Amino acid sequence: MSKLQSDSLREAISIIKAASKEKSRKLTETIELQIGLKNYDPQKDKRFSGSVKLPHIPRPKMKVCMLGDAQHVEEAQKIGLEYMDVAEEVKQEREIG
Repeated sequence: MSKLQSDSLREAISIIKAASKEKSRKLTETIELQIGLKNYDPQKDKRFSGSVKLPHIPRPKMKVCMLGDAQHVEEAQKIGLEYMDVAEEVKQEREIG
């Protein structure tokens, strides 16, 4: 693979955005970029760590349901997340099937 110049990447994104405005659609369009690093094992090498705060909320209507054991269920209750207990889920699956 070759190196990607940031200017050419920005230009490609602006072309894609301009084309999307020409033909308006009734859905949210996204642009995804996937980067592969040579000779980098994320399990062994922790050079890249941290978080990035996005300027816009990616999915404002997204809901999260945590699936976990008893300890995780207690943590979800404390922070107000919807949750399901794994043991109960397995029990329901066995009853159904």
